Amino acid sequence: MLISEAIQAIRDYCDGIDAFTGKPIELATTRDQVLYGDIDQQCTGIVTCIWATAEVIRRAKELGANLIVPHEALFWNHGDRREVVAGNKTFEAKCALLDEWGGAVWRCHDYIHSGVPLASDGSMVDGIFYGFAVKMDWLGSAVDETFMRYRIEPTPARDLAQALVHKLGLNGTRLIGDGDALVRNVEIPMHIMGRDNDEIAHIDSEGIDCILTMEFIDFTVSEYIRDAAMLGQGKCAIHMGHFNGEEPGMEYMAKWLPAALGDAGAGLPVTFVPMGDTYQYVLA
Repeated sequence: MLISEAIQAIRDYCDGIDAFTGKPIELATTRDQVLYGDIDQQCTGIVTCIWATAEVIRRAKELGANLIVPHEALFWNHGDRREVVAGNKTFEAKCALLDEWGGAVWRCHDYIHSGVPLASDGSMVDGIFYGFAVKMDWLGSAVDETFMRYRIEPTPARDLAQALVHKLGLNGTRLIGDGDALVRNVEIPMHIMGRDNDEIAHIDSEGIDCILTMEFIDFTVSEYIRDAAMLGQGKCAIHMGHFNGEEPGMEYMAKWLPAALGDAGAGLPVTFVPMGDTYQYVLA
């Protein structure tokens, strides 16, 4: 099986309807591009990861895999625009590492979010957040098919934060708001970037007790959560981080990828390589 054929098999296995626009994914405009290397070579193995770090590339070489499938960009900017980083010393060093490895990198973002046939009835669900639900043992607690809203057994916020750290293998996490709140309604919001009035209104109207955030900033939603906690409303936020929250979906991808490859890819080694927690913590 050629690398190009493996990539096409993954595309064909996914739903192909953009989760954000509701329109068919266009090959010319999708984020899911070949980011590096030659795809017209025999595939010797596949590595899935959240982000193709230098260490992930080194690990792929050790494994003898020549296709890395990350969820995020390779060169630190939307669209992996190389002209933005041309001449950057880290860019040049990473390119040298990729050249030494000799494989190809193909991003899988839009396709895995579009839907993968993972539900118990075979229907399409978001492959990233389904993997998160599996990692947290929350498949039965999902409120809807997005796997971004959950109704769990009432749990103290600090206990939930500890469970998140343990199950996702994190170095720690940040807890904002009421650490003693009894949490039941939990949601993973979309990116909290500074224009967040809709998110605040949603938390209030839907009675969300706890948000598990990817990006998080100190104004808007964070301020709201703290005031809500101080006013006795029992709300909190647990900041797990973007890559930490989505990495379980790429870990789970390694489980369904053999089915996507079919007979043509039978026996092809597929390995998930963790990036490791984005954050290190220096405590008082």
